[in-house]
Amino acid sequence: MDYFKKLQELLKIEQEEDKKQYEELSRNASTNERRANGLTWYPIAIKDTEIGRGDYITVEVERTTHQDIVHQLRPGVSAALFSNFDPKVDRVEGTITWQSGNRLKLALRSDELPDWARDGKLGIDLLFDDNSYDEMNAALKQAITASEKTTTNHLVQVLTGEKAPTFHDSLAVPSFPMLNESQEAAVQKILRANEVAVVHGPPGTGKTTTLVQAIKAMVQQEGGKILVVAPSNAAVDLLSERLATAGLNVLRVGNPAKVTERLMSLTLDAKITTHASMKEIKALKRQASEFRDMAHKYKRNFGFSEREQRKALFAEARKIMQSVEQTEQYIVDDLVSKAQVITATLVGSNHYTVRNQQYKAVVIDEAGQSLEPAAWIPILKTGKVIFAGDHCQLAPTVKSQEAAKAGLSTTLMEKVIAKHSQAVALLAEQYRMHATIMGYSSASFYDSQLKAHASVANHLLFADDTPLSYVDTAGCGFDEQLEGTSTVNPEEAAFLFKHLSQFVDTLTTHYNKQDFPSIAIISPYKQQVELLKEQLRNSAHLQAFGDKINVNTIDSFQGQERDIVYISMTRSNNDQSIGFLSDIRRMNVAMTRARKKLVVIGDSATLSQLPFYEGFIAYAENNEAYKSAWEFMDN
Repeated sequence: MDYFKKLQELLKIEQEEDKKQYEELSRNASTNERRANGLTWYPIAIKDTEIGRGDYITVEVERTTHQDIVHQLRPGVSAALFSNFDPKVDRVEGTITWQSGNRLKLALRSDELPDWARDGKLGIDLLFDDNSYDEMNAALKQAITASEKTTTNHLVQVLTGEKAPTFHDSLAVPSFPMLNESQEAAVQKILRANEVAVVHGPPGTGKTTTLVQAIKAMVQQEGGKILVVAPSNAAVDLLSERLATAGLNVLRVGNPAKVTERLMSLTLDAKITTHASMKEIKALKRQASEFRDMAHKYKRNFGFSEREQRKALFAEARKIMQSVEQTEQYIVDDLVSKAQVITATLVGSNHYTVRNQQYKAVVIDEAGQSLEPAAWIPILKTGKVIFAGDHCQLAPTVKSQEAAKAGLSTTLMEKVIAKHSQAVALLAEQYRMHATIMGYSSASFYDSQLKAHASVANHLLFADDTPLSYVDTAGCGFDEQLEGTSTVNPEEAAFLFKHLSQFVDTLTTHYNKQDFPSIAIISPYKQQVELLKEQLRNSAHLQAFGDKINVNTIDSFQGQERDIVYISMTRSNNDQSIGFLSDIRRMNVAMTRARKKLVVIGDSATLSQLPFYEGFIAYAENNEAYKSAWEFMDN
């Protein structure tokens, strides 16, 4: 089918660009450079080894220094154990099976550790992630086959726009007194949908609460298993915990991003360890290890009989491990069969333990950030799908501009909203922001349909404070600079901290340190964020409130909220060039993180060239929230 063939072509372009960028980052880069780019852990120490699936060895390692460097090593990706004595030659590849904090497990494609692993100077290198692309490509091929069977996959035809969705309008559904009117309408839409429903959840509208009630009702109403997926582990973790708290039997497939006792207890690994058949597995593994240890006692230079004996011992260990695998498979099948809800990332939904499962329904959270080829992986396992998210916030990450422009950055959720408006339920009441902070976002992105709940509509940090402030730096000479490939504005950063310090002084007259408000300092530009972090480290005055202040990029604050948010817009130039500030969906995320106060600092002369920012500055003026930076210069 042409629809999926086009997606295959776009995915191929994206894969090639992704690989090219990876190779540019890693080619000829030193170990230190790769570590700084988040591609390498070095140095590491081996903490443990164990026999894994297929008689391969799994090694557990810990990075011993540079533990605060952000990295890209995640469960499911390919990586290599290497020796820095000769990193191009002394390396063995494998797959990361678990990662938490500064430890990870790597399943090596080898049945024993290489000799050089005993000589120290070891590290872990991230390899290019072909696995995700393989899974996405396989799903698109499967979708082509499914779309050709006109009698069997009605859902595919609805999602690709060939057929309209249908609803069981006469179905009696329960009431949900804990939900507001728009949330309850969304749950009813989900329960009555035969093929597809969309929950459009703007910031702070209780999307997760709504989904939990809907999933619980689907389990009770329809029986069968529900698959709940999202592109990020963090979103999967949140839903897993909330669903378990609601009393559902949840099985978390894959490795959580955060490690809490409650969450770990929901994982497949944790449930396997407490299964009744685990004693048998431990005994068998111990026996296999004894045979392997005996085999390893034979030296490399030995005669025929020793070689045969070694071979026989390895064969016996292998035979025992086959019994272990069979028992493990029995445990997995037992756990999967008893689960009411299975949770995973999009790609993780094809994990070998649940690859062939079919589901009563699939729920895709963060669907506004889900790359369409990845979304088809879980969708093909059901006849009914629920998309939840906000396509007015961050889009999926697409590395190829060519693929993005040709349609890869448009999500399946957006396509369904455009084709099937009857399937969409908007959550219209938000519980986060003061009405003035919410107002411009509501008008710009949500047709002014968003309303602030009475509990937050007028909440302030203190009486007489203003919830919104736009500080205009036009004419101050705060010119941007290019640093590498990122933009910085040192004078704007310094001004922001001057403004924040003055405001913190005001806050100290209303709050003690224990109940001091939380503060986010956000910028769209990574280099500006680094500069802001450095300024915070060097501010003795603000260090006293260090645990209450976070500095980061907009993307990292998606899904989070703070009492106070400062945004450093950074751009200020004579060309009126604003670069990717023109991605107003990203700015929607930034402006909707604040609960009680939003302070935006930027140059109106540069920003006003885009109608969105011109409109925001006018909105600030209308709400008596406009100030010139000159007003603060002598304070």
